Amino acid sequence: MSQPLQNDLYLRALNREETSRTPVWVMRQAGRYLPEYLKVRKQAGDFMTLCSTPDLACEVTLQPLDRFNLDAAILFSDILTIPDAMGLGLHFETGEGPKFSNPVRTRADVEKLPIPDPMDSLRYVMDAVSTIRRELNGRVPLIGFSGSPWTLATYMIEGGGSKDFSKVKGMLFSDPESLHMLLDKTAQSVISYLNAQVESGAQSLMIFDTWGGVLSPENYREFSLRYMQQIVDGLKRESDGRKVPVVLFTKNGGQWLDIMADTGCDGLGVDWTTNLADARIKTGDRVALQGNLDPSVLYGSPEVIKHHVQKVLDSYGPGPGHVFNLGHGIHQFVNPEHLGVMVEAVRELSTR
Repeated sequence: MSQPLQNDLYLRALNREETSRTPVWVMRQAGRYLPEYLKVRKQAGDFMTLCSTPDLACEVTLQPLDRFNLDAAILFSDILTIPDAMGLGLHFETGEGPKFSNPVRTRADVEKLPIPDPMDSLRYVMDAVSTIRRELNGRVPLIGFSGSPWTLATYMIEGGGSKDFSKVKGMLFSDPESLHMLLDKTAQSVISYLNAQVESGAQSLMIFDTWGGVLSPENYREFSLRYMQQIVDGLKRESDGRKVPVVLFTKNGGQWLDIMADTGCDGLGVDWTTNLADARIKTGDRVALQGNLDPSVLYGSPEVIKHHVQKVLDSYGPGPGHVFNLGHGIHQFVNPEHLGVMVEAVRELSTR
C-alpha cells in the first residue's frame, strides 16, 4: 500500500514485543491546543467541514507529528460520524458541544435507523484514512477509531452530551429490548466502519468507550462490554501481511480491565485513576496497556512533568507492552511546549 514502516515501536508494543524505548502518542493530539490546528479549523469554517474534507483532515492529523517526536498518528475525525450517517442530524453548537436534531427516543426510532455503508455515507472518512496513510509515507503507523456502541447510544438518545444520562438510562431500565436493538445496530455499523478503515490503510484500531464508566458492573457487562466483544469478534485483524492491533478504552473503567482483556483485544487504555502496576496484575499481563498520565499534569512546570512521566513509567515497570499516553484527551488550554517536554521525557527516561 505504501512505504514500509520506519518506526513500528507502537505496533510492537501493542503486540507485547520488546522495544528499545516506550512509544508515545496522545489522545486528541491533533486539536485545539495547537495554533496551527486553529488556523486550519478557521479556514474550514466549522468542525464537521474539517472532518469531512480529506485534505484538511490529513493536514491536521500530521501537524502534531511535525512538531513532536510521536510514535503514531491518529485519524482526525469524530466518534459521532456513525450516528450522523444514520440521519440523526449532527451539529455543533459553540460552547455546548455536539447536538442531534433527531435523537432516538422510541422503538420506532430505533427500527428505522439504517446501518450506514462506510464506502457511501462515510466515504469522506475512508478518503481521509487513505490520504493520511499516503502522506505519512511510512513515518509512523496510523490509528483508526470509533466510539463504542454504548457511548454512541448515549449521544443518540440524549441528543447530545449529558451530566446524568437520564434518557439513555431511562431506556435501559424501562425498555431494555429497544436499547439492545440500538446497540446491536450500532455494533454492526462500527464493525463495517472499522473494517473499511483497515482496508483504507489504518494499521491499528481503537474503540473509545467514553461513557462506560457511568454504568453499574452488571450493566457495564450487558450494555457496553457485550457490544465491544461483538466488535472485536467482527474485526479484520490483519492487513498488509501484518497484525492490526485493537485497543479498548473505557474511561473510569479500571475495575473492569480483567473482563475487558477477556474480549481478545490486544491492548487496553487506562485512565489516571488506576495504577498501571495494578492494571498489569488485574489483566495478568495478557494485553498491552496504554496510558496513563493525568492530562492536567501538562499544566505543571517542565520539572513536574518529567517527574510524573517517570512515575508512570515506574508504575508500569519493566517488560514489554506499554504505550505511553495521557489518561484521556489533551486539554485545549495546554501549552504545546509542555507536551513537547512530556514526549521528550518519555523518550529519554524509557530508553532500555
